[in-house]
Amino acid sequence: MSRLIRHYLSILLICVCLLAGTAPAQAQQHPAVATDAQGRPIRIHGSIAIIEPDIELSLITAGGLQEPRKEWSDTARRLYPQAAHAHLIQAGAVLAPDFSLPDTLDPTSHLAQLLRLHAAVARSIALYSAPGSVLATKKDPATGRPRMDWTLGPGVSELQQATGADYALFTYVRDSYTSGGRAALRTLALLAGIAMGSPIDIGGGMQIGVATLVDLHTGRVVWFNLIAKGSGDLRNDAGARATVAALLRDLPL
Repeated sequence: MSRLIRHYLSILLICVCLLAGTAPAQAQQHPAVATDAQGRPIRIHGSIAIIEPDIELSLITAGGLQEPRKEWSDTARRLYPQAAHAHLIQAGAVLAPDFSLPDTLDPTSHLAQLLRLHAAVARSIALYSAPGSVLATKKDPATGRPRMDWTLGPGVSELQQATGADYALFTYVRDSYTSGGRAALRTLALLAGIAMGSPIDIGGGMQIGVATLVDLHTGRVVWFNLIAKGSGDLRNDAGARATVAALLRDLPL
């Protein structure tokens, strides 16, 4: 996988900020669909290419550090696309071949620039679609409600030619798991907080995901979703299916 996809890390950091103050056990979802000229949610027509997903699994140590686990991540990178294929096909989607990012991708190439642009746009959607932070230019003038009005521009044509697809599905997931030491420390903190009259939760594992569907003919982002929850396990088939179901919720198929 190209290291350029790591630009998604900035999306994760903003997502965490957006969810600050929310208990990890409370699942958060923010699906959004673009609308047509009449204000109706659009429906897609055409094939979808799954862009190589950026997935990393980590173990949270007692001190709160996240230690990436290659074996876990490799398993998740294998199981997630399989679950995504099954989910999309069952939903009636037409799939084009998956698109893998070359490890030797030139950072000055047009494709690399497109990936960075997508990361920036997805980050903006995550930030400015949150309640209380919607941009005035992204509101429907008639209703005042937020609009999905974001685009990557005509430069996506290169990706359309490379994939032969009508739409590209970009996916980013970070999943962390609590170590035994962290779990013990978390319990002690909770008990100490209760004793003082104010429960303290130092936090444990959390699953955060961002997904976008981009029209490769126009560059428009036609759908976006953000999930954040304190449960989930991409290391097994059932967990991968559950994550896919949550992350691909409300795709306009």
